[in-house]
Amino acid sequence: MKTSFKTIVISDVHLGTKGSKAKEISRFLKQYRCENLILNGDIIDGWQLKKSGSWKRKHTRFFNRILKMIEQSQTNVYYLRGNHDDFLEQILPLQIGRLHILTDMNYESFGKKYFITHGDVFDSITTNLRWIAYLGDVGYTFLLWLNRVVNYYRFKAGLPYYSLSQYIKSKIKKAISFIDDYETELAKMAKAKGCDGIICGHIHKAENRMIDGIHYLNSGDWVETMSALAEDHEGNWQLIYYREIDFRGIQAETQLTPFPLPEATIIPLRQVSFESRSDDDITPPTIRL
Repeated sequence: MKTSFKTIVISDVHLGTKGSKAKEISRFLKQYRCENLILNGDIIDGWQLKKSGSWKRKHTRFFNRILKMIEQSQTNVYYLRGNHDDFLEQILPLQIGRLHILTDMNYESFGKKYFITHGDVFDSITTNLRWIAYLGDVGYTFLLWLNRVVNYYRFKAGLPYYSLSQYIKSKIKKAISFIDDYETELAKMAKAKGCDGIICGHIHKAENRMIDGIHYLNSGDWVETMSALAEDHEGNWQLIYYREIDFRGIQAETQLTPFPLPEATIIPLRQVSFESRSDDDITPPTIRL
């Protein structure tokens, strides 16, 4: 049986790039049922698609999974614009059935109000100095390529996954300072809007903590961290990491037959791989749930 949540938030999938974990995010969403799914920006990487990116079948399958959630579970889907999928500005706002495409939104649940935004609007680099943002995107793309090479050989040597870009960011003082300032400014914005918390993405750093009385939540990314935010039916938020999910147990449970079979006809469970090693403002609408 699928685990049920009230709301799931994901961001920064970057479909159209080699680093996107499209298969993993589709597999992740297949394991859960939710009333609301919030796609908090940078789901499609329009920047890379204009350059060297490519659209593959696995990227289409992600949206097929979203459509199945709408059809089979009556999930409400909210797609918020990010900086890499800023082409959505041409059609905002748009609603088609249970699918809503927005700039940002207010989310109210269990007496608490959260402002949800991708987060790039608070980033002076991406809003005012776009050419620098593009240059930084090139550098990050190179890091992801190098990271795949490094982890290919680590996998061959039986070593666990290692995030080279996360290591570099943790060693550069300016990067650490930027992240701290980014999170603090977002918390200030939420307080100015009279909200109890803020939910964002953008910087690819998953987080769930209090900042000066504001609940700061960041869903992370699906390029390296492979994380999502989930709210249960009591209003509690948690971070879920793909690499920590017991897919073996899930598969075993779903393959159990309700009728006992003769001992001789029991088919053993086949083993599967559980980690992909592919080489490959504005006044926003208030959503009360």
